[in-house]
Amino acid sequence: MKPKVILNAAMTLDGKIATRTGSSEISGQDDFLRVHRLRREMDAIMVGINTVLADDPRLTVHKISANPKDNPVRVVVDSKARTPSEYRILSPEAPTIIAVSNQAPLEKIKTLEEDGKAEVIICGDEHVDLNCLMDQLGNKGIKTLMLEGGSTLNYSMLEAGLVSEVRVCIAPMIAGGTRAKTLVDGDGADYMKDAFRLKFKKSYNLGEDLIVEYAVL
Repeated sequence: MKPKVILNAAMTLDGKIATRTGSSEISGQDDFLRVHRLRREMDAIMVGINTVLADDPRLTVHKISANPKDNPVRVVVDSKARTPSEYRILSPEAPTIIAVSNQAPLEKIKTLEEDGKAEVIICGDEHVDLNCLMDQLGNKGIKTLMLEGGSTLNYSMLEAGLVSEVRVCIAPMIAGGTRAKTLVDGDGADYMKDAFRLKFKKSYNLGEDLIVEYAVL
């Protein structure tokens, strides 16, 4: 059974998750704590390779716990195995799975697997087959997964019908910029009637930020 996927993100009022330079300091401290609590509830957390290269994230719950057992499994969608071996996503504080395609060079896969840094899953020919990946993660006992993007992976997961819920922190700021990343990029819908449909669940204030939660129909 595929895991239940919650897409979680912080964005500006105009839907930007980063500026054109990659700056992504959006939400306040209260939201950081919310995100880490949500991570602790999840079996796994997933990002795309562009997020890894841009932010070098740890993807742990270090803001609320120093216990490694509280950290979810980290999953990186990385078709060509570009994850640098020195990046924090491969630190021993939490297990990491790198999902690659058949286009990934074998020597890079071997480097990622060296010293048990990561487990590599091969799904898909040119790009990672997300349905295949979700099946594989489900077979490993992962029942819940938090999706933290970026924007291209967010779109691909929605397009594949793999997202169950969306939780967004909206910060009181406007960034603008035609080259700034939005919550969801990708090809997008041609007509509004084809847009992904959501059902409102709840909203609440968190400091100066607004948290909204939706179910994906």
